[in-house]
Amino acid sequence: MMRQAGRYMKVYRDLAEKTPSFRERSETTDLIVDITLQPWRAFQPDGVILFSDILTPLPAIGIPFEIDDYKGPLLDKTIRSEEDLKMMHSMDYSKVPFIEESLKILRSEVGDTATLLGFVGAPWTLCTYIVEGQSSSTYKTIKSMAFSNPTLLKKLLSNVADCIGEYVIHQIDSGAQCVQIFDSWGGQLPPHMWEEWSKPYIQQVIAKARSKYPNVPLTLYANGNGGLLERMALLDIDCIGLDWTIDMADGRKRINSVQEKAVQGNVDPVVLFASEDAVEEAVRTVCKKAGPKGHVLNLGHGVLVGTPEEKVKHFFDVSKTIKYD
Repeated sequence: MMRQAGRYMKVYRDLAEKTPSFRERSETTDLIVDITLQPWRAFQPDGVILFSDILTPLPAIGIPFEIDDYKGPLLDKTIRSEEDLKMMHSMDYSKVPFIEESLKILRSEVGDTATLLGFVGAPWTLCTYIVEGQSSSTYKTIKSMAFSNPTLLKKLLSNVADCIGEYVIHQIDSGAQCVQIFDSWGGQLPPHMWEEWSKPYIQQVIAKARSKYPNVPLTLYANGNGGLLERMALLDIDCIGLDWTIDMADGRKRINSVQEKAVQGNVDPVVLFASEDAVEEAVRTVCKKAGPKGHVLNLGHGVLVGTPEEKVKHFFDVSKTIKYD
């Protein structure tokens, strides 16, 4: 379940009160391991997802950032010129030792009882922060750059893709058994722009990872990806996550019309605020529409703040009762 470790859990909120800095929680080995295992201990899901952030590797490539409690990620220095590009360098894993340490401990703790998942941000999504300097509702600066200085943007995206491909390999080296790529803001691009400015650089990440680990599953999620499914299906990806706005049967049919892939999702996260009967119906409906194989049951987005823990538990409990003829 995306964001299965987080603020909806009381045990997490209690820990956050003692350690209020998100950077500290997501960059301290002992805390990462504890937080990652909180939902696993509570609900016994089939997947254990590394507690981290898509921006975590940025300091390792020369791009520092901070997280403001109200504004979110903030970058003092953006990349908007050829000169700015010089601040980037290849991955320096001494800046993120907690990733390797945490994954190794988690792999040992979990063993064969669940799959250990790592994750990374897609190049376009990461570059929205690198260029804009913070979260954005319009992405005006980076979208404008695609027209005003496409050469610079292509260099930036390619540099980031190289680093993220290496970061995927690093996570697998450290114990991740599957890695999910999040193109969180890919859906903010019109499909023809996603085709030019996101897709090739996701494929660059995939190709780099496949060069060392051709058989490790890679999955891709792009929020708002209803207009992108056929394009996503052309990538060398094993599984495509559907957000909650797409009918599972329609999404699977559209993807398979291009190339057969596994799918992930896509229960509406808001359903977890409803009754247990509503949760059960939503889970069974999605599973029925997805079919008996090649489906990873998940939400269509991350768990929302305030979600009742007992409904998350019911989601997992129902999933374990699903049977196919």
